[in-house]
Amino acid sequence: MRLHRGRLIDHVQLVVKDLATARRFYEAAFEALGLKVEGEGPGFFFCDEFFVSSPEAHEDFHLTGRAHLAFQAQDQTMVHRFHAAVLAAGGKDNGAPGFRDKYHPGYYAAFAIDPDGNNIEAVFHGLATRSAPSIVIVPHPKA
Repeated sequence: MRLHRGRLIDHVQLVVKDLATARRFYEAAFEALGLKVEGEGPGFFFCDEFFVSSPEAHEDFHLTGRAHLAFQAQDQTMVHRFHAAVLAAGGKDNGAPGFRDKYHPGYYAAFAIDPDGNNIEAVFHGLATRSAPSIVIVPHPKA
């Protein structure tokens, strides 16, 4: 068996009721995994590509649900295909394909609300060189 990781998920965001309580919880989880909170800002903190925020951090747009999941796209065309496909499959538009420079220059994304109210995104970060297309995990047979 060969597992490929690093091709699908770009980032995940959870919206929590109590940021301080959530931070204590996730700091314990991260520490157990040998990680630490890498950054924070008004109403949020993050580690790697996992973001945790309070509802108050979202006053500049309509909060759709408690989860946000962003998939990696390889180019702008893929972002457009994603958006058309999820709308055809019953999703609701939450942001047509386009640049979102407030995140960083070249951030090109589309958003949809899934049938359960979660905000789903496809994002292309612009041209870049990757060290590898994915990492490959090959489990060792039990000894």
